[in-house]
Amino acid sequence: MHYAHLGRSGLKVSRLALGTMNFGDVTDEATSFKIMDAAVDAGINLFDTADVYGGPQSPDMKQGYGLSEEIIGHWLAQGGGRRDQVVLATKLYQPMGPGPNDKYLSAYKIRRSVEASLLRLQTDHIDLYQMHHIDRSTPWEEIWQAMEQLVREGKITYVGSSNFAGWQIATAQNAAANRHFMGLVSEQSVYNLTARTVELEVIPALRHYGIGLIPWSPLGGGLLGGVLQKIENGRRASAQMQQTIERYRPQLEKYEALCAEIGAQPADVALAWLLHNPVLTAVMAGPRTPEQLAASRRALDVHLSDDTLRRLDEIWPGPGGEAPEAYAW
Repeated sequence: MHYAHLGRSGLKVSRLALGTMNFGDVTDEATSFKIMDAAVDAGINLFDTADVYGGPQSPDMKQGYGLSEEIIGHWLAQGGGRRDQVVLATKLYQPMGPGPNDKYLSAYKIRRSVEASLLRLQTDHIDLYQMHHIDRSTPWEEIWQAMEQLVREGKITYVGSSNFAGWQIATAQNAAANRHFMGLVSEQSVYNLTARTVELEVIPALRHYGIGLIPWSPLGGGLLGGVLQKIENGRRASAQMQQTIERYRPQLEKYEALCAEIGAQPADVALAWLLHNPVLTAVMAGPRTPEQLAASRRALDVHLSDDTLRRLDEIWPGPGGEAPEAYAW
């Protein structure tokens, strides 16, 4: 396993992170335990979850929510040094109840959310506490004051963001600097060969502030995992996936042909392309089975030549570079 610093922090995390959104939903607890055991055995130390993961959620918000955290907590409770082997990351923001203060990022919500997550995770601290989305109605003075208090109490160690725009990252960091607080160390954004918008302003902002990128949906919802080959081998795709495949079919045909030419699986090439970006800290794998986790590890050994990278850009063109050069003279 390879490791990298989490942004500009001194903390080192595995370049392949374990995403646990499937835990409690499509993956039961016993299988989730096997996946986490396999992850640790493989040297993966960054485990990522969220308070809202674990569906399907009931309309009254009394079932489903928090199941992923609970499963991780049950695994950690087995002991054997498990807690010391992982960098534990979770998130807050999404509604966790029907009340007006059961969502977003008020200091009130932050306090309640961290206490609830600690109980579900059966631990006394969260290593990386991430804001799942931007809260446009809560001032940064309030958010950072609440986060600083949690750091002082030892309940969280680092703070991260997810789904932030570039200017929001800049605003957050400037507010943190004024308080002599470290601010953000990581950002989770959707990023893959089919979704490259973050190259315009998010990635430049992350590079400037020393914030590590952790892409989610690295395979484009399965589109980059050899979907055409799987269909040829008899697998069925959902109606929505079939529509997406037809939309991208010309590119997918070129992409899978290129992967076959260089002797690598499409999923491995997609992950390796992400890992080639120096701003990226780790790529998020969200396996449903131990076998899928094992397959994701292959990407760490895939080397993409300059010619292959150029051809990938031709097949999956980005926004044209960074702003403003991408759209201005």
